[in-house]
Amino acid sequence: MKTLIVQIKCQLGEAYNVAAYIIDKVIPCHIYSISGHYDLLAIINLDDEIDPGVFVNTQLHKVPGIAETSTMIAFNAFTPGS
Repeated sequence: MKTLIVQIKCQLGEAYNVAAYIIDKVIPCHIYSISGHYDLLAIINLDDEIDPGVFVNTQLHKVPGIAETSTMIAFNAFTPGS
């Protein structure tokens, strides 16, 4: 399992629509509204066989209302019990 942390900048007034579209039509994930340069933060868990770059380019970048993304890949979880 790979964890992607994606910051998403939306076109004005589109943050709620973008969040709903991603959850309903792209992939189940956690999405948060955030402050700062970006509007949303998505925590996405991908199966190991899915290439993160291909996923972001072919799935996320096609979501209506997204203006810009910044993607990080998490390597280790420092959580009790993990």
